Order: sequence, then C-alpha cells, then structure tokens
Amino acid sequence: MKGIRFIVLLLMVVGSLNWGLVGFFGYDLVSDIFGGMMSTGARVVFALVGLAGLYGIGFLCRCCSGGCGPSCGCSHKK
Repeated sequence: MKGIRFIVLLLMVVGSLNWGLVGFFGYDLVSDIFGGMMSTGARVVFALVGLAGLYGIGFLCRCCSGGCGPSCGCSHKK
C-alpha cells in the first residue's frame, strides 16, 4: 500500500508542476516530452495523473471523516 501511495503522490506532484508551468509560462512539459497534447504518451500520463488525483481525494476524505492516520495534521484527532 505504501508503494501505491508513493506513486499516487508522485503523479500528483508531476501534474501540479506541469499545471504550474502551464499557468505561469504557458509551457506544457508533458506534451512537449511526448510530442503533443493528443499523443498517446501524453494522454496516458494525463489519465494517470487524473486517476491519481481521484485516488488522492480519498486521502482528504479519510482524514476529514475522522479516520486520521499518524501523519494527519488535522485538529480533531482523538
């Protein structure tokens, strides 16, 4: 399970850095690496980042619903 979390967090970082580059500089690194936004490689990366984001929502929901883990920084720990 730690391996999956690491991959999810890594993909979320890749996605956020890519969107930061798009927002600040108008440069899409993933598309540039894979040869265009509609290339198969770029679409696979975008899909994986999207799935990682959906899975990452579960991290937030688990914490906010009282299922806090040891690394959770919320204020309602018991």
